[in-house]
Amino acid sequence: MEITTQQVLDALKYVDDPDLKKDLVSLNMVKDIKVDGLNVSFTVVLTTPACPMKDMIHNACMNAILHYVSKAAKVSIHMTANVTSKKERDDTTLRDVKNIIAVASGKGGVGKSTIAANLALGLARQGAKVGLVDADIYGPSQTIMFGVEKEMPGPADFNGQRKMKPVEAYGVKLNSIGFLAAPNQVVALRGPMASKALSQLFYDTVWGELDYLIVDLPPGTGDIQITLCSQVPLTGAVVVCTPQEVAIADARKGIALFNLPQINVPILGLVENMAWFTPAELPNNKYFLFGKEGIKQLSEELNLPLLAQLPLVQSVREAADAGRPAVLQETTEQALLFIELAQNVAQQVAITNATAPLVNA
Repeated sequence: MEITTQQVLDALKYVDDPDLKKDLVSLNMVKDIKVDGLNVSFTVVLTTPACPMKDMIHNACMNAILHYVSKAAKVSIHMTANVTSKKERDDTTLRDVKNIIAVASGKGGVGKSTIAANLALGLARQGAKVGLVDADIYGPSQTIMFGVEKEMPGPADFNGQRKMKPVEAYGVKLNSIGFLAAPNQVVALRGPMASKALSQLFYDTVWGELDYLIVDLPPGTGDIQITLCSQVPLTGAVVVCTPQEVAIADARKGIALFNLPQINVPILGLVENMAWFTPAELPNNKYFLFGKEGIKQLSEELNLPLLAQLPLVQSVREAADAGRPAVLQETTEQALLFIELAQNVAQQVAITNATAPLVNA
């Protein structure tokens, strides 16, 4: 029996993308089909290199060919990715940035910056091109977490204009107002000046091609958040919170800000940080220091994805202080949790891009 290209396509129509709810052929995700006797090869182009369903889709494609075409087929599948975007290209330094993701919190002290750093690195470890803007104007911390306090953005040219080249660490492009202020120097800026400084971090930095630009926002619902939503084409926001009732009350306000009609930024999901504490000497014990599953309950109430429940772990704090975030310790339980978070965020970005209208920059 000779296998044909049409038979391969017909078989792959039975394989759906679990998130987009359509078959791979209709979604134009199958490329480069080659048939030589019983040898069949093709490429599946996923919506992100951080796809959590990669292995499942691979196996489904393999089974479809063996079941619907020939049990004797020898199948070779190349899995690759082309990150989707609904952001229109413009003539700014963000023109080649596909998705901009805000990491926000209603109040401080919930681990938002740690989550942002590990999210950015988690996406990069999956093969994505990633940048990070430290938009916490009054309390920048990413220079410490990435171990680059002594570095500075370099000069760069953009359309004949002098701009900044971001600092690169662990494969992530980074810019922060922390580069421009000494460690003991207070950043004393009123609202309009703070907003201007934020705009410069985005539009005076030559980012180049990025799949994801992560934005570490300051806590609250003030000038910085409003400026970001009005001036920067956000794909969506991730809201970080602890399960404490006081923190949840503030998280609701942060979510409400993104949901305002004049802002209208999709919430990609919630992260419950410091969900429990397990001491090293009692690995089977969980202590719910800030309450139990408060963010999980909030996600169910608001019908928002729960992207991760992350425990309070001393080594995560130590890794951030040492300038080498926990996700880089690849085989640890904490690193795997952050990788799963990155995959879940990438998944929600793909779903959002498949259903959202174009965003005008």
